[in-house]
Amino acid sequence: MHNIKWIRENPKAFDEAMVRRGLAPVSDEILKHDAQRRDLQTKLQDVQQESNRLAKEIGALMGQGKKEEAQPLMERSSEVKAQLSQLKSQQENADEGTANSLLGGLLGSLPNIMDSDVPNGEDESENIELRNWSTPPEFGFKVKDHVDIGEALGLLDFESSATMSGARFSVLKGDLARLERALGNFMLDVHTNKFGYEEVSPPLLVRPGAMYGTSQLPKFAEDSFETSDGRYLIPTSEVPLLNMVSEAIVEEELLPIRLTARTPCFRSEAGSAGRDTRGLIRQHQFYKVELISIVAPDQGEEELERMTACAEHILQRLDLPYRVMFLCSGDTGFAARRTYDIEVWMPGQLHYREISSCSLVGDFQARRLNARCRPKGERETQFVHTLNGSGLAIGRCLVAILENYQNEDGTVRIPDALQPYMDGKTVITPC
Repeated sequence: MHNIKWIRENPKAFDEAMVRRGLAPVSDEILKHDAQRRDLQTKLQDVQQESNRLAKEIGALMGQGKKEEAQPLMERSSEVKAQLSQLKSQQENADEGTANSLLGGLLGSLPNIMDSDVPNGEDESENIELRNWSTPPEFGFKVKDHVDIGEALGLLDFESSATMSGARFSVLKGDLARLERALGNFMLDVHTNKFGYEEVSPPLLVRPGAMYGTSQLPKFAEDSFETSDGRYLIPTSEVPLLNMVSEAIVEEELLPIRLTARTPCFRSEAGSAGRDTRGLIRQHQFYKVELISIVAPDQGEEELERMTACAEHILQRLDLPYRVMFLCSGDTGFAARRTYDIEVWMPGQLHYREISSCSLVGDFQARRLNARCRPKGERETQFVHTLNGSGLAIGRCLVAILENYQNEDGTVRIPDALQPYMDGKTVITPC
């Protein structure tokens, strides 16, 4: 959510920020609704004062036994109370913090303001490579993609999943299912033991307000699965993790708060028709280890670098080649101020593919969640800043291992870091 006071004071800068997002200038419409809201607020205060005054006068007269003199004031009080009720209803419908109001709905539909140094660009082709790690492996045989490898091993079954669930689902069996579990456990152990994240096991179903608080609604409603009772399956554990500080005031000395969770994630992939229909890259259900940071306003940029380094460390431990990309304006997500994508090398596709996206959000989500911090020794509070990142997407990590560690005979080597999680096993063989 945007700071309406800042927009009021900087309408031109706000419009320029929205234009960078490919949107038309919108400050005039926002300020029109804001003026109406403020005018309504003034009327409400005036009527409330009159209501209070009448209540005191009526009370005084009734205490003196002057019921007849109080009668016209009581009639006026009834009129004022009706007016007050109507104004309160109008105020709720006009408030910027109400998602279904004209002002709140408009503000809620607009993306975050990007940092000034985010490169301009239309799409991912204009992202900037910041660094890379290791070199793609060379093979002395014809490389297969993960689908052919997994099916030949007898451990990846798309036919059964399609029969029971439809497209974009999969069944993993045997050592492949175990490798998926090993990856999640390995990532959680590293992030908790080495980097100090607190592990959380959160709900997988949340209410609409929780989705709105993390900017999933209304923007990504079509990409979400809604249940018959109005709840939503989480598209990422970012949603429940950040909602742990909803409506909270945290003492600043307790920041940063760093949380991690391994959960299944559910996405309808409504906007990806025809993309990545083969294999495990883009599924309706997938596992991901999420990283969340809740920080003081001056800690965000440093924390983004730290979070990205934590995700990179996982790939380094797995010895998987990758590169880090600074996303351009046309590829930066709705809620992000700036984003670094980590892309892992996929030999079966001869291409780098996103495996982690680490974003600095600033106070954009905190305003929706009303999540605040209080500096030590001060009474005033301020909104916290939030960050989120994948640490990593487990399914895509599994793909990268199958393709980078494949052998000519169809077997797959297990990365050294994962062998303790596989009872010392070093190679996956056909079942």
